Amino acid sequence: MVMLLLAPLMAVAAPYAELVMDMRTGEVLLSENADTRLHPASLTKMMTLYITFEAIERGEISLDSQVTVSRYAASRPPSKLGLRAGQTIALRYLIRAAAIKSANDAATAIAEAIEGSEPAFAKRMTRTAKSLGMTRTTFVNANGLTAKGHLSTARDMALLGRHLFYDYPQYYNIFSRRSADAGIAQVNSTNRRFLDSYEGADGIKTGYTVPAGFNLVASAQRGNKRVVAAIFGGQSTAQRNSRMAQLLDLGFGKSPNRATVQKPARPSYVAPAPEDLLADAGAATDVTSDDPAFDSDSAVAAALAGGVAAGKTLRMQVAVEKSLRPRVRPVPGAKPAEEPAEEVDEMLLASMQDDIAAALAEAQETLGTTTEPALAEDTTEEPEEAVAVAGTTTEEAASVAGSAPQPATGPVFAQSTAPQPETLGLQDAAAELAREPQGNVLAFAAVAPKPSPLVADEPATPAPIVVASAPQPEAVSEPSADQTDASAIGVAEVAPAAEETIVIAAPEASQAPAPPPRPVEVVLAAAPAAEPAPEGPLEVVTRVSTSGGRQWAINVGNFNSRYAAERMLLQTALIEMNTLDESLRKVVPRKGGFDANFVGMTQDMAELACRRLAARQTECAVVGP
Repeated sequence: MVMLLLAPLMAVAAPYAELVMDMRTGEVLLSENADTRLHPASLTKMMTLYITFEAIERGEISLDSQVTVSRYAASRPPSKLGLRAGQTIALRYLIRAAAIKSANDAATAIAEAIEGSEPAFAKRMTRTAKSLGMTRTTFVNANGLTAKGHLSTARDMALLGRHLFYDYPQYYNIFSRRSADAGIAQVNSTNRRFLDSYEGADGIKTGYTVPAGFNLVASAQRGNKRVVAAIFGGQSTAQRNSRMAQLLDLGFGKSPNRATVQKPARPSYVAPAPEDLLADAGAATDVTSDDPAFDSDSAVAAALAGGVAAGKTLRMQVAVEKSLRPRVRPVPGAKPAEEPAEEVDEMLLASMQDDIAAALAEAQETLGTTTEPALAEDTTEEPEEAVAVAGTTTEEAASVAGSAPQPATGPVFAQSTAPQPETLGLQDAAAELAREPQGNVLAFAAVAPKPSPLVADEPATPAPIVVASAPQPEAVSEPSADQTDASAIGVAEVAPAAEETIVIAAPEASQAPAPPPRPVEVVLAAAPAAEPAPEGPLEVVTRVSTSGGRQWAINVGNFNSRYAAERMLLQTALIEMNTLDESLRKVVPRKGGFDANFVGMTQDMAELACRRLAARQTECAVVGP
């Protein structure tokens, strides 16, 4: 009768397996059914978090990335954080919920954020397990809910715990927390009973489902020894924790005091196979191109070989053949680009040349007919001889006129305009002076039958100015010393020629008064020197501090490089987040290296943080204000 009553309970009881391993060397100290494939339950989240740390390190995602919760993730059964579909939450809170509370919805949300879908993430979990040496482990989901083919062994899970400790030591402290802030709730650890009851325990993860039983992977350190153990199929939480304590004690007893640490080889990232990625992407994969020679199958294979996540849209475009940018504006002074020569109609060119020739001939005829009357009017009084004014003899005038060079004969075309008012006024003044036997000499050379003389404004220098297209003649007359008028004008006759030359002698410029000489002695003005202020006690100026009394700091070491100091600050902040959460990390360069400091703390905060870090064998020193 007793056997009949116990038979159903024995049938329901999950298979049992256990293993104890020296964390330092990987040596197995005790095992039972260690290679039997069993349901891992929430021990699965150890691999979920391992891949999450890997993705953060590879830059695929960050702790501050905002994750949008899908309806599928929000619908996962307990244990859960209580996420809602469409909600956004930082990845760091999902990690805390999955590691400490063992929240299924948080684990699924992490998987979808990294790989796009949970099946794709599960395939990455299996690939990673194979690269870690977990040869008898396959995953189907990210949370550990019972599913066909979702199996592992006690040996593989102990090996995974060892990799978590050595591959990502900066995140390992999360497994020893009793509680944490998960963004939308304060979560408590499912392993807090064992952590509180066993000396030196610092992790790692619990798991439970009805088919799996009560599972646990735990690690502990005592002195120089560190042991990791795994249990599958425990009968209850109390029985499992009690048996785990026995296994760890056995491990500490069997492991040597001194052993060379043999860290496991860290695996390289394994990209998904193209066929797996195509199967996961399905209809979401969209590879397009306008090039008819584009091979979509080859493009998809090439794109997926680069590790593109499943479920994400892939869009590939070939390079454009012609730039659609506008043409560059021409640079001033630069040589313009050669343009293709345009065809010009020969008939049009011939007609344009005929029009130009006709216009030139008409201009010459008009110029000759319009200037003859003016020339005759100007030379009616003295057509043959020069007029002598103010005591100048005819012979002298003739000699002056004869000294002028003979201009070149032959018709010369010169463009002219109608006489300006200044020109007419100058002509009247010349005629008036020619009638009066007083004043200065007027010299004017006129040759018929050329146009009326061109008149220029008086220059500022006494040099003669020639206005004509023919060779420049010499000056006809020079102003006398007793000159009282503003200008001297003379008229003389030259030999007949086809060109007319007009010479106007400008008056001498009056000399400007010289500037006064610079004094020999230069006196510089200077202000009297200010008397030195009497020496006295220095005044100390103070201001109210805005730091709120947080002028204390702690130092966690001096390093040879800034990178090493920053890395130490980050690791320390992750280890002791409770007391260092409100402090600031600061690297101070010194002559002997770089100091890694946490600043902005009160004295109590600094002393408490140093005590807690010292308990973790971390160097720490309190720095006062």
